[in-house]
Amino acid sequence: MIDADTSMIEKYKAALKAEDIVSDVEYERRLNVCKGCDKLNEGTCMACGCYVELRATAKVSRCPKKLW
Repeated sequence: MIDADTSMIEKYKAALKAEDIVSDVEYERRLNVCKGCDKLNEGTCMACGCYVELRATAKVSRCPKKLW
């Protein structure tokens, strides 16, 4: 991941309330599921068009393929 992406993710996390962010363990679990998915293309979910690093952060987010 490049620095610009990291900065964007950190800004997104900062905009959310702490109680709306998943734990680091859950975040990594979600990303690992995405990494094994055939719909992942360079960090973008081709099922919905999101950046998986951002979607995986919020508790209310769900995988469009219902994998998490």
